[in-house]
Parts: sequence; structure tokens; C-alpha cells
Amino acid sequence: MGEEPYFIDTVVNFIEKNVLDDSEKEFNQTVLYGGETNMLQVISEAKSYPMMSNYRVVIVKEAQNMKDIVPREKPGSIPKEKSNEQDSSAGKAGKLSPFEIYLNNPQKSTILVFCHKYKTVDMRTAFAKTLSKKAVVMKSDKIYDNKVPGWVEQFIREKKYSIEPRASQLLTEFLGNDLGKIANEVEKMMINLPVQTQITADHIQQFIGISKDYNNFELQAAIGRRDVLKTNRIVNYFAANPKDNPLVMTIALLGGYFSKVLTYHYLPDKSQNNVAAALKVNPFFVKDYTLAAGNYPPGKTMDVISLLRQYDLRSKGFEGNSTEEGELLKEMVFRIIH
Repeated sequence: MGEEPYFIDTVVNFIEKNVLDDSEKEFNQTVLYGGETNMLQVISEAKSYPMMSNYRVVIVKEAQNMKDIVPREKPGSIPKEKSNEQDSSAGKAGKLSPFEIYLNNPQKSTILVFCHKYKTVDMRTAFAKTLSKKAVVMKSDKIYDNKVPGWVEQFIREKKYSIEPRASQLLTEFLGNDLGKIANEVEKMMINLPVQTQITADHIQQFIGISKDYNNFELQAAIGRRDVLKTNRIVNYFAANPKDNPLVMTIALLGGYFSKVLTYHYLPDKSQNNVAAALKVNPFFVKDYTLAAGNYPPGKTMDVISLLRQYDLRSKGFEGNSTEEGELLKEMVFRIIH
């Protein structure tokens, strides 16, 4: 369960492909969907015995769409845990949901898997405590944006490739924190590259179609260096392709960038490792922030952050703005650099 579907899919796909061989799957592997089933149907499948196999696998995908997967609790209350959950008396069993009854006496030959995406169960409830004792509960948390490049590098290393830090940053800047999408694009790229290849920005441009020269990552680097020529080239490209480079995204990324520059100014220890840890960036990029801090003193940096907030409002139609996005971007970047 959890907000990050990629890890849920990874575990479930492994179970689906590896527990049973192809000859066993036809009679012993069932995949259900939460919006099309209910708990009684799931339990009926789970209670069935395997046929010519050691295991029966029942997978419920999109389980968050099941109306009866989690027993209803009284609003605002956390039920007390039952003192003897193994009690199977008729009176007590009558108070339990069908799922809880099954949990107390599961079919040992069945591997029952629920994929509960985008949501989590309140683990303080009596039901959740029973679930934790009787089953394996895996929580799949969303990765913070600043952790995504590190995840990409690890994912690629596990595939026996490597990636340049700038290429990793470019990939995540373009694809965001959608791990499933990133993994899919990286794996398609790897089909065209031999194992042990170091993935570069050129590879990403060639196989994924992300421009290595005209992107927000290169824009912030050019602004940080106060490279007017390169900045204007990127800005003009963005203005000519507004659908692929929305202004609101550019402003958000520049806001995060200058917030890090401001943090850099007030770090007492400006050693590479300390700066990397404080800013939560790869040590490779520390020199970029050092250069940007030299070009944008604390006062100017705060002015830039204030400016970005102003243009964020204008880009969303506030302050009576009627300027086209491209012209708004050019005006904003000019005021940042000058």
C-alpha cells in the first residue's frame, strides 16, 4: 500500500511471474480488480486448493477501489485491540469482517496479494493490527524530488550501467518523480546500449527525445553563471515551444534553485560534502551553487525569489496579467540576470 505505485507494481509483477511456472498458472493464478470484485469473491478464490501445484496465487489489483476491503470504524475513534484475536466463538466472529475472519484462519497454500495504490490503511485500527500480525504489510512511500536522481543512479547501476550526474538530473527534471515512467524510459534506452555503458546527455537526447541543451536544468545553470547568450537561447526556445516548456514549471524549478543558493550563503561550512548534504544535491553540482552564490549575493538572491513569486502569480492570471507566457518568461529572466 502507499502513494508510490512503482514499488507496488515491482513486487506484484515479481510474484505474478515467478511463484508459479507457466504450466501451473492456468489453474492456480487468479488476477482480480478491485472495482470489479468484492471481499467475499476474493476469499472464495483464496480458500480454493491448488491443482497440481504447491501454491495458489490470488492477486487483487487496484484494491483501493474495493468498497469492503477495510472494515468500517466508528468516525473519530480507534477501536481497542481485541484481547484474544484467536477466539473463534460465534459471538465474537459475528463482529469481525469476512476479511478479518479469513486472516485468523488463512488458506496456507494460497498467496493472497492486495495492491492498495495511492492510499494507506490507518495502522492504528484493530483491523490493521490484526493485518500486521497475520500478513506482510509493505508501505510504498513517495520519494522526495531531491532523492529521485539518486534513485535513478541506483536503478541504472542495478542494470549494470552507469549515468553521468548531469544526465541523471536532466532525466528527472524532464520526467519528474514518476518512477514508473522513468524506469520505462530508461529500460527502452538500454535496449539500444550495451551493458556497462555510461549513459550521457547525448544518449538521453537520442533515445528519449529530451533536448540536452534546451531544458530547465540548463536554463538554471546558465542563469547561475549569468551566461546571457545561452540564457537567451534557451528562453527563446521555450517561448517558441510553450506547450513543452510551461512557464509555471520553469518558475517552480528556479524557485527551488534560488532557495538553495540562499541556503548556501548562510552555511558556515562550505566544504563540498557539507554543502551537498545541506542542499540535498549530488556533490558534482556543488561548484555550480558556489558560482551562482558569487553571482547572486544574499540580497540579490532574495530579490530574485520575490520576483519569481510575483511572476508565478502573473503566470496564473493574477494582477490583471494578459502577457503571453513567452514574453513573460523573457521579461522575468531579464530582470533576474540584470
